Amino acid sequence: MSLPSLETTPIPGLVVVRLDRRDDARGFFKENWQREKMVAIGLPDFGPVQNNVSFNADRGVTRGIHTEPWDKFVSLATGRIFGAWVDMREGESFGATFSLEMDTSVAVFVPRGVGNSYQTLEDATAYTYLVNEHWRPGVTYPALALDDPTVAIPWPIPLSEAILSDKDQNNPVLDPATAIAPKKTLIVGALGQLGRALQVDFPGADLVDLAEGDVDGSPVAALDLTDAAAVAGWPWHEYAVVLNAAAFTAVDVAETADGRRTAWAANAGAPATLAGLARDHGFTLVHYSSEYVFDGTAEEHTEDEPVSPLGVYAQSKAAGDIAVGLAPRHYLLRTSWVIGAGKNFVRTMATLAENGVSPSVVSDQVGRLTFTTELSRATRHLIDSGADFGTYNLSNGGPAMSWADIARAVFERSGRSVDDVSETTTEAYAAGVLDKGQPFAPRPLRSAMSLAKIRATGFEPEDALTALDRYLDAPPGG
Repeated sequence: MSLPSLETTPIPGLVVVRLDRRDDARGFFKENWQREKMVAIGLPDFGPVQNNVSFNADRGVTRGIHTEPWDKFVSLATGRIFGAWVDMREGESFGATFSLEMDTSVAVFVPRGVGNSYQTLEDATAYTYLVNEHWRPGVTYPALALDDPTVAIPWPIPLSEAILSDKDQNNPVLDPATAIAPKKTLIVGALGQLGRALQVDFPGADLVDLAEGDVDGSPVAALDLTDAAAVAGWPWHEYAVVLNAAAFTAVDVAETADGRRTAWAANAGAPATLAGLARDHGFTLVHYSSEYVFDGTAEEHTEDEPVSPLGVYAQSKAAGDIAVGLAPRHYLLRTSWVIGAGKNFVRTMATLAENGVSPSVVSDQVGRLTFTTELSRATRHLIDSGADFGTYNLSNGGPAMSWADIARAVFERSGRSVDDVSETTTEAYAAGVLDKGQPFAPRPLRSAMSLAKIRATGFEPEDALTALDRYLDAPPGG
C-alpha cells in the first residue's frame, strides 16, 4: 500500500492524515496505523500503549471537549463524524480551533494539550483512538464546554438536538488561567559543574541531585536513582526531557573496591534506570559520556568506533552508553576534558601560575577541552533543532592539544612564561602516584574526537582557546 498523506492545521502539531483505503465489493481495507509509514510522512513516533474504541449507536452523539495529558491518533472503523479540536496549551495558539468531517479514510493526530471532541453523523459509528499513556482511574482531566461561545464550534447537529452525557453538559468555559503547561525538563545532577551550566540554557527546569541543595535560589530536590522506591515515587510522566548530568568522575578512586561499586552504580546502573523510564514514559533522555570509553589508539575517535575502555571508570561509562542506547528518544553526548565551575585542571594551573609554581605536566595525552557552557549549548541545539537521536561527539573546536600545551596557554594568559611548564609522560606521572600507594587509572593517550557529525546538524563548536580566554576572565566560581 502507498504512503498516507499529511496535512497541517492552524493548531500546531495537530495534523490530518489521509489514509490509503482500498475498497472492493466486500468492503474496505486500510492500514490504520503503520509506524514506519507514519514516521516517514512526518508524524511523531509517539509510542502508543493503548487502543480504545468508542461505539456510538445513534447519529448525533456528541462527546468532548476533553483534554487528557497524552497524544492521540484518532480514526474511524465505521461511520462518519464531525471532529473538532481546541488548543488548550499555554502560548500564542491557545484557543485556536480546527474542525472537519471524517470518514474511515481520514485520521487525525492530536498532540497532548489539545482538546478533542466529535459528533456522529451516522448511526453505528465506531470511533477508535491510540494513546501513548495509560488511562488512570480517579483522575479528572481538563475539559471545555461544547457550546463555549469563545471557540464557537459549528456543530452540524444543534447541541439541543444532540445526545450528550451529563458530564459533558457541565464542562467549564475557556479560561487562560487553566491553560495546560508543557511537559517539563528535569536536570539530574544539578549540583555538579555540568548540571549548573545546563540551568542557564534550560531555565525553569526541575532540579535533583543525591542530596537536597540550592543553586542561585533554585531548590534542588533529593533523588537517588539507585533507590527503587524513590524512583517509583517520582512523577516521570510530567517530563518531556531528562538531562542526566550526574556521574562518578573520580577515575582513580574508581580503581578501589568502594570506588568500583560507586562508579558502576552511578555511571551504569543509573543510566540504565533512566533508559527504562524513557521507554515507559516517552521522554527524551540526554546523557553525557566520555572519551574514556575508547582506548586512545585512534588518532581521532568517531561515534561508531567500538568501545574499548581501559579502567573501571571507563568500563562503567561504556556500560552506561550501551544502556542509554536502548532508550527510543536519546541523545548521547561523548565529551572530553570537561571544564566548568569549581576545581579543575585550568583553575589549578591558573593558581600555580599566580603562586609562582612551575609544574611538570604530561605531554603525551592529546585531546580537546570541553567547557560546560559549550556542552550545554550543544544540548540545547540538538533538542531545539530536532536533530536525529543517537550518539554525538562534542568538545570545543580548534587543534588537539596536550595537557602540557593547555598548561602553557594558561600560564601565558596569566603573565608567566610558557617555559615555566615542563613536560613529563603519563607513565612517569603514574609511577609517582603509585609509589605513594595511591590508585591510578589508565588513561587514553589520544582523546581527540571527530566533530563532523554534530557540525552536520548546524552546530559549530567554539575554538577551545577562545573559550579559555573567556573562562579565565570570569570569576573562579562562575
